[in-house]
Amino acid sequence: MNAEPTPARLFEPPCGPVLSWQDGDVLRATGIPYATAGRFEPARPALDWDLPYHATSWAPACPQVPSDFLEKVCGASLARLTQDENCLNLSLILPPDVHPGDDLPVMVWIHGGSYTYFAGDVAMMDSAALVREQRVIVVSVTYRLGLFGYLGDGADRPANLGLLDQIEALRWVQRNIAAFGGDPGNVTAFGQSAGGDAIAHLMATDGVAGLFRRAIIQSAPLGIRRGRAAMTEAMLAEAAGITAQTPTQQVVDAQLEIAKAAAPFGLLAAMPFGTQYGYHPLPSEDEIEAAWDAHAPDVEVLIGYTAQEARLFIPRMPQLQRVARVPILGTLACRAIAAVVTKRAYARACDEFAERHAKAGGRAYRYVISWAAPGNEFGAAHTIDLPLLFGDETTWREAELVAGATWSEIEAQSRRVRGVWADFARGQLPPEGELAGVLRYHLVPPHEGVPPQD
Repeated sequence: MNAEPTPARLFEPPCGPVLSWQDGDVLRATGIPYATAGRFEPARPALDWDLPYHATSWAPACPQVPSDFLEKVCGASLARLTQDENCLNLSLILPPDVHPGDDLPVMVWIHGGSYTYFAGDVAMMDSAALVREQRVIVVSVTYRLGLFGYLGDGADRPANLGLLDQIEALRWVQRNIAAFGGDPGNVTAFGQSAGGDAIAHLMATDGVAGLFRRAIIQSAPLGIRRGRAAMTEAMLAEAAGITAQTPTQQVVDAQLEIAKAAAPFGLLAAMPFGTQYGYHPLPSEDEIEAAWDAHAPDVEVLIGYTAQEARLFIPRMPQLQRVARVPILGTLACRAIAAVVTKRAYARACDEFAERHAKAGGRAYRYVISWAAPGNEFGAAHTIDLPLLFGDETTWREAELVAGATWSEIEAQSRRVRGVWADFARGQLPPEGELAGVLRYHLVPPHEGVPPQD
């Protein structure tokens, strides 16, 4: 928004009155504080207010290093957002005629970006079309990233602060969403990449029971979740000079150098910042499966990946670019490498997660997205699900990821994918289905003798 919009409807949630604003055929209530926290401190619920809160500004992004690559590939930009450590805000998108008591399905979006990039209100992840077409409520959450939220020693610098932020956001939704016409008993947490990884780990966390009924885990790099302790220690050693008093920009500038300490750890270094086992609120690494099993009956899951996840990263690997320039064989070699990395970092672990969840008495759907822009070098790469769910023609016009496809082509497929996601959120997804050339999914059979959820 270039200028602050005119407030539209007043809602009366327990946190205090909230003024929304009209944006075409949806209502928005943006930049609502759900929590507050000092540097390297766990989040605390935001204090309630008495006067109407003008929820008419975008939630600020957590301070971060820009990514020229992601801006080119995804058309992603933080241009409309400020950046502020005080970023624990969420934004709601609502149907314009919604009223308390409508009990609409609620979908809480946890954005991805390797735990270092993006924000809840970044334009490329705007959910207006999902709300407009499917009559759901979407809540987008901004949380702490990188050094601010995902690197801790458990003492001077607590670990998993970004995960704790997300828990506070989900608690805010439980307390307040009924006043906006949402059903607190029908909340779906959904997220892509690091956002999907975060949701998976929230499912192993004590204290989140009842905060969400369903989870959509998109392209979570669960294949690189294990064996990260040594890499984290190397990064912590590099970050020793960063304190609660270090200027914000200095922390941001240091983040790239600290991430370089992860380089010797191979594929794990593809996402150096992340959740840390054995630190509040997560169990130890050798106890995580048992924690997932214990919570499995409480959460219905839709989990999957894109058919060619790793093709997004080939342009960022100079050694592979040299291979790619070899006529014919180079292209084949790069595609073979991408297939191996896709399987190791995403596919195998996602499949195992779904099967374990079903075996433990949960209900699990597994999907694969195969759509790609015609002739596009990225194919069905990591993040190809985003234009199938979010944004509009303006958002994606310059994105290399979808070059070769017209917006009418993208929109035709997007409507179908958004329907699948919303049907899952409503608890109405059939046991199996296929959108030809785009997506296929199926319900994972429950383990013999273990009934699926009702």
